[in-house]
Amino acid sequence: MNARPRRSGPPVGSAAPELVESGFTLENADAPFLHDGLNLADIAHVLDLRRRGIIPEAAARDLQRVLLEVHGTDAAHFPYDPALGEPYNSREHFFVERLGDVAGWLHAGRPRREAARIALRLYVRRQLLDLVDEVAAFAREATDLADRHVATLMPDQTYLQQAQPSTFGHYVLSFAYPALRDGQRLLDALGWVNRSPGGAGCVNGTRLLDDRSFIAAALGFDDVIEHTRDAMWQIDGLIHVLATAASLLSTLSKLAEDLEIWSSSEFDFVDLDDGYTRASILMPQKRNPYALSIVRGASGVVIGRLTGFLAVAKSPSARSDNLIFAYGEVPRALDLSTRVTRLMGGVVRTLHVNAGRMAQELDAGYTQATDLCEHIVQTCGVDYRSAYVVVGRTVREASRRGVPGRAITGEMLDQVALAETGRTWGLSGRDLTEVLDPAAIVASRTGTGGAAPPAVRAMVAKCRQQARELEDTVLGRRQDLDEATALLLERARELAGTGVRS
Repeated sequence: MNARPRRSGPPVGSAAPELVESGFTLENADAPFLHDGLNLADIAHVLDLRRRGIIPEAAARDLQRVLLEVHGTDAAHFPYDPALGEPYNSREHFFVERLGDVAGWLHAGRPRREAARIALRLYVRRQLLDLVDEVAAFAREATDLADRHVATLMPDQTYLQQAQPSTFGHYVLSFAYPALRDGQRLLDALGWVNRSPGGAGCVNGTRLLDDRSFIAAALGFDDVIEHTRDAMWQIDGLIHVLATAASLLSTLSKLAEDLEIWSSSEFDFVDLDDGYTRASILMPQKRNPYALSIVRGASGVVIGRLTGFLAVAKSPSARSDNLIFAYGEVPRALDLSTRVTRLMGGVVRTLHVNAGRMAQELDAGYTQATDLCEHIVQTCGVDYRSAYVVVGRTVREASRRGVPGRAITGEMLDQVALAETGRTWGLSGRDLTEVLDPAAIVASRTGTGGAAPPAVRAMVAKCRQQARELEDTVLGRRQDLDEATALLLERARELAGTGVRS
C-alpha cells in the first residue's frame, strides 16, 4: 500500500479570515515596536551581502535607496496590512512592488525571524536605557526627600503597627536602595539584550555569512550570540527583563500603598501635591491620591505580563509562540514601567510631609518599648525574655490608664517586675528620660545603615553617587548606540548615492 503523500510547500491562496483577525492583526499591532529595527537590520544585511560580493552592486544600491525611504517613514504611515500576514510580509510585499525580484536579496542567508529578533533587541535596549534613567531620577528624588527629613521623627511601622522610633528620611531611603539595585539589574540585562543574533540563519547558521561580526558591529551590538540555534530562540533574558521590571514596580507599589494610607485623614502623615490627585465628582470634600492607584495597578499589570509570558514560554523548543507574543508584551511592559517610575518620581519630588503629625503620634505611642527592654538587660542583669514580659505588661497597663510611653516610670516597672518575678529590679527613682526619648533613641542608631542623622546622610550620599553612576552609564551607552546608527545610515546613504563606500 502506498502511503499518502504529505502536503508540503508554501500554502496557496489567502489566509483564512479567522487567522487574519486573531493572529496577523495581533502581530501587526506590534509593528510600531519593530519598524525602525527592521529597517536597520535590513540595511545592515544588504551592506554585509555587498561587502562579501554576494549581491550585485546595482541591486544593493536600489535596495538601500528604498530601505532608506522606509526608514524615514513613520510606522503609522507604512502599509502594514494584516491580510498579508505578519509585519515582515507587508514589508516584503512593499519591496517587491517597488523593486521586483531584487527584493529577494533580503532573504539571502536569513529567515524572516532573524530581522524581527534583531528589531526587538534594538527596541528593547533603548527602552532599558530609558527605564534605568527613570530609576536613577526616582532614586535622586527619594534621596533628596530623605535629605530634607533626616531629623523628621516618625513611628516606623511593621504590619501597620507602631514599631520603633525612626525618621522619615531613613524610611524613604529603604525604597531608593532596591530601586537602584533593580536599575543595576536592568543594565546587566542590557548586556544580554545587546548581543546580535544576526547571521545565525535558521538553526545551524548559513554558508553565505560565516563572519557574523559585521552585522553585530554595524548595529551597535556588543557581540554575537554564539550558538546559532540559541540565537534564534533564546528568551531567558526577556524573562529576566520582565522579572526585574516587575520587581521595580513592586517596590514602587509598596511605597505608593504606604503613602496612600498615610495621606488619609486618619493618619495625615503626608499630603500629595494637587497635580497627583483627583477630585470626586460626587463628594466635594474628597482629594483622592489617584497617582498612587496608577502605580499600584501598574505593578499588578506588569506582574501579569511576566506571568503570562512565562506561561507562553514553556512551549517546546524552536517554536514561535513565545516570541510572537514577546514582540508586544515586553515593549509594553517596559513602556508602562518607565512611565510609572517617572510618575512616582514626581510624587516623591512634590510630597509634603506633615512632621508635626508624625511627632504627635510618636509621642502618644510606645515605640520606646524595645529600647527600654535593652536598657533593663544592660543595667539590671535580667535576660531579655524576662525584660520583654515586664515591659509588655507595663505598656499594657500604661495604655489602659492613658499614660504615654515617654511617661513610664521605674516605679511602674518595678511593680510589674515584683508581680512577675517575685522581686524588684531597682528601677524605682531611676531617670529614664533619655531611654524613653524617641529623639535620643534615633540618635543612638549610629551604626551602618542606622536611623541617626549622620548615618542617614552617609547613605544619602552613597545613593546619590549610585544614581549618578547609573545616569553616566546610560549616557555613555546611548552615545555608543547613536554613533553606531549614524555610521550605519551614512554607509547606506553613500551606497545608495554613489556605490563607493560599504
